[in-house]
Amino acid sequence: MSGAALGIEIVVVFFLALFLLHRYGDFKKQQRMVLFGTLLAWYLCFLIVFILPLDVSTTIYKQCKIDHEQHASVPTVSPLPSNHTSANTSVTPTKSPPQPCYKPWSYIPDGIMPVFWRVVYWTSQCLTWLLLPFMQSYARSGGFSITGKIKTALIENAIYYGTYLLIFGSLLIYVAVHPEWHLSWYELQTIGITAANTWGLFLLVLLLGYGLVEIPRSYWNASRHGHQLIKTYFKASKLMTEKADAEENLEDVMEEVRKVSESIKYNHPLRKYIDTILRKCPVDYQEKMGRNMDDYEDFDDKQNTYPSEKSLVKLHKQVIYAVQRHNRTRVQWQILLQQAIHLEDVAKNETSSTHQFVHSFQSSEPAGWFSRYVYTPTVEWYWECLLKRWFYRLLSVVLTLFSVAVVWSECTFFSTRPVLSLFAVFIQLAERDYNYLYIEMACFITIFFLCTCVYSTVFRIRVFNYYYLASHHQTDAYSLQFSGMLFCRLTPPLCLNFLGLIHMDSAISHQQKEQTAYTSIMGSMRVLSFIANGFYIYYPMLIVILCIATYFSLGTRCLNLLGFQQFMGDSEMTSDLIDEGKELIRREKRKRQRIEDGENRRREWKERYGNPREDYATRNRSSHEMKETSYSDSVTSSSSRQAKYSRSGGRAERDCIELLQDAEPLDFNADSLTDEPLDGESGRHAGGRYLSMSSSRSRIFDDV
Repeated sequence: MSGAALGIEIVVVFFLALFLLHRYGDFKKQQRMVLFGTLLAWYLCFLIVFILPLDVSTTIYKQCKIDHEQHASVPTVSPLPSNHTSANTSVTPTKSPPQPCYKPWSYIPDGIMPVFWRVVYWTSQCLTWLLLPFMQSYARSGGFSITGKIKTALIENAIYYGTYLLIFGSLLIYVAVHPEWHLSWYELQTIGITAANTWGLFLLVLLLGYGLVEIPRSYWNASRHGHQLIKTYFKASKLMTEKADAEENLEDVMEEVRKVSESIKYNHPLRKYIDTILRKCPVDYQEKMGRNMDDYEDFDDKQNTYPSEKSLVKLHKQVIYAVQRHNRTRVQWQILLQQAIHLEDVAKNETSSTHQFVHSFQSSEPAGWFSRYVYTPTVEWYWECLLKRWFYRLLSVVLTLFSVAVVWSECTFFSTRPVLSLFAVFIQLAERDYNYLYIEMACFITIFFLCTCVYSTVFRIRVFNYYYLASHHQTDAYSLQFSGMLFCRLTPPLCLNFLGLIHMDSAISHQQKEQTAYTSIMGSMRVLSFIANGFYIYYPMLIVILCIATYFSLGTRCLNLLGFQQFMGDSEMTSDLIDEGKELIRREKRKRQRIEDGENRRREWKERYGNPREDYATRNRSSHEMKETSYSDSVTSSSSRQAKYSRSGGRAERDCIELLQDAEPLDFNADSLTDEPLDGESGRHAGGRYLSMSSSRSRIFDDV
């Protein structure tokens, strides 16, 4: 199994990242570069999370071999015979040999992991600091040329590059002025890694302090259906306000686009920029505005004022932002609406005596084998109304204990004698018995929990609501790029912090032990002693204050005092927003009910009368062919045969056809109200509408 586990996990992690990207992204509509950049970022971060436990178990095995070699190199003195005594002779007791080393099933040979970590780390850093921010700004740029978009992207990312260079320059000056140190390529590399990890750890602790409290509390609140439903009403009210603002902003921008499109005709040199802007507009607005190709205007002879290219660039960027915001609020509203309807269904089914879960609206997707045979309505009722709440409460208690262990370990991981970090205690207990599977599972679960607390916080906080991850291919390109950039930026310092929690980072634990390959590529933090011995040790203690503030909702209360509407149970404004959200959900349910009733009526008509549209089209074609073949006989016989074949359907059948084809209201003129058939010499009209008056008048004089 030498290296086989590493190869298997590399392949499995790739397909996992590809599956998640397919679930959240859209392979058909989104750009290939966006999908490739996001896939690569997710893949590298997942590799770090999945491969680091293998690195830990391999390092423990190497440390065991080193201990055996050291024990073998120490000379042992055998005890003297009992009858041999000497005053100047001292007997040294023999040291007991350590336990034999067992090679882990996932052992990775020497020389592979350092190269692997170096490639993964530096590729992820190039993505998060250079490529992904540049691609994000490039995609949102309003420029019409590649050069213009590149220029805009560089200007927008100057602040990020400047912040990174400022941290790196400060550390470089600190090392340069120190008399005992001499700069080398290794030390410069260490300074760059330290700067990136310092920035990541600073943001990591802030997000982790919120997530360690909020995630267990969110699962506990999810078990309270009434509380969850009220909070959903509150979110619906706020989101509807944002959705209305986004729609109004989009309409204003589209009006400006329409005016510019009407002022610049197709023969103007700037018309190609207008066409580019129109392609970014929604389809319904494109159909309204059109391309205005009918009118020709000699722009050289008239002194008309036309917008400049710079103003069109600005308008282009406004269109991109308005469309993105409109799509984001629309998707979030649909997701929130589904949650509210589901919670209302749960509240109604809790008092059901049949113990079968009944949905208010049937799913548009056909039921699979899992829903038909396993997740039946009875099983769904027991899960949604009884078991789910207790499962969430139990999960909340487990996550709370996990959070307490993380907070305690973050405050005590620097103490090696005695060992106070709980995660270090667990790993060392498993290390004595060489239980490598337990070590790898404990490492993976801990890293996964830390990643969940950090990453979910970004998408939970209202300030970061600009980005979202929505399943069923509903996540936009900017949120995908932001998630990839954030994962690559926070995962390396998070894993380095985890190694400190289990005392596998010698720069923090100050133990002469074999260090992991991941720590070796990070470089020795002792080059910057004030960071290794100060910031990395004492800054994580701030997590205690952040957890206390999150538990008492101090941030929410401060935002509410500043005028930002937050969910507060004892606030009058919160009660008003809850009532407003309830009315909005009720209105959307009535709208859905009307649509569903209309579809049911159409389905009943179809089942009763079959598919009259195809039958009617067939009769039209046969009638038209017979009229053409029989027209040369005589005018009288032609008119009689036409009446014979064209009047095969009665008035009741024509009414049925009009209903199925969603016919528009009739034009109630005296000339149009006639019993003539729907087919004529001009062919069949699309959309189920009546023929124009001209065709009916031509049939009046057929007998003349």
